[in-house]
Amino acid sequence: MHHNILRSKLESGKPTLGSRVMLAMPEVIEALGHTGIYDYVEFVAEYGDYDMHDLANLARASELYGLGTMIKVDKSHQEFTAQRAVGSGFNSVLYTDARSASDVREALKITNPDSPDHEGLYGCATRRNAYIDDNSPEYVKKIASTVKAVMIEKKGAVDELDEILEIPGIDLLQWGGGDFSQNIGHPGEQNHPIVKAAHDKVFKESLKAGIQPRAEIESPDEVKMYLDMGVKHFSIGTDISMLYSWWKNNGEDVLKALEGE
Repeated sequence: MHHNILRSKLESGKPTLGSRVMLAMPEVIEALGHTGIYDYVEFVAEYGDYDMHDLANLARASELYGLGTMIKVDKSHQEFTAQRAVGSGFNSVLYTDARSASDVREALKITNPDSPDHEGLYGCATRRNAYIDDNSPEYVKKIASTVKAVMIEKKGAVDELDEILEIPGIDLLQWGGGDFSQNIGHPGEQNHPIVKAAHDKVFKESLKAGIQPRAEIESPDEVKMYLDMGVKHFSIGTDISMLYSWWKNNGEDVLKALEGE
């Protein structure tokens, strides 16, 4: 089991920077690792196609560059996916679609060890993260160190935010404006007053409660606003979105040149 970079930085109060990938390709992880800039990479498994072999290979590629790893799991099969990702070498899990404090409590159990001290659901399993040493105090300690992040993206979760913030074991909170706007009947309206108020509530209340929020951004221009709020954990960009923007913007410029504009 490799060093959990995200856990170390959270415990030491240091800022972190990650990026997201949808493509289950180790080559993409290697390109990100070559920059030497990022603390971890998040595989957004909720959106993309992958199999169990992909999880192990993404983790292997990340380890070559000292990158931490996070997986964003689909709620419909979150226990299986989260535990197999940790078993493949991932050291952080982002849980999605919680509609209540009860949903959050159930999610946090998934990557807590199945032991009296932790009261979780992750048992003794001979997987890539512990082929040999899968039944020892060190194994339990490593499983327990998995960083647990939670999306706040449904009205029910925002309504029960105070209760959620009192639940032990949450390491990071992530605001999900897209889901929230759709959930309240205003899809795509990220600047709707209700959406903006919920956004501000999540960041301000989580900081007040001593739980670190993470901001997903698309440009460095967005950083200052969050820094002024006291946020120090960021994720910038997603591979598919970056490819689309590059292809669109540069392709349009080439077409204009070809057309003599």
